[in-house]
Amino acid sequence: LSLYSVPEGQSKYVEEPRTQLEESISHLRHYCEPYTSWCQEMYSQTKPKMQSLVQWGLDSYEYLQNAPPGFFPRLGVIGFAGVVGLLLARGSKIKKLVYPPGFMGLAASLYYPQQAIVFVQVSGEKLYDWGLRGYIVVEDLWKENIQK
Repeated sequence: LSLYSVPEGQSKYVEEPRTQLEESISHLRHYCEPYTSWCQEMYSQTKPKMQSLVQWGLDSYEYLQNAPPGFFPRLGVIGFAGVVGLLLARGSKIKKLVYPPGFMGLAASLYYPQQAIVFVQVSGEKLYDWGLRGYIVVEDLWKENIQK
C-alpha cells in the first residue's frame, strides 16, 4: 500500500506554437539539406583517398630519410636528363611532352634495368591492346559505311 495518494491522470501535454525564429530556422535547414548531404557524401568519398595520400606522403618521407646509398645521385642524374630533354624540346609542344619523359626514362633505365624491362613489357602489352581496340572500332565503322 502506498503512503501517498496518486493524483489522477488528467494532466495534458500542450506543445507550444512555433515562433517566427523557429520557423525561419526550419525553412533554412530544409533549404540547405541537399547541399549539406552532398557535402557529407563528398567528404565520405574523399576521406579515404586523402588518408591514403597522406600515408603515401609519410611513407615517401620515411623512405627519403632512410634512402639507400647512391639514391640521391641517381635521382639527380635522372632529373638532369629531364631538364636536358626540356631544353632540347624548344619550339614544339609535342616535343615538350615527349622529350623530357623520354630522356628521364632512358636515364632511369640505365640505373634500374630490370624495372625498365618490366615497364616496357607491360606498356607494350597495353599499347597492343589499345591498337587492337582501335582496329576493331575502325573496322566496325568501315563496315557500317560500306553497308549504307
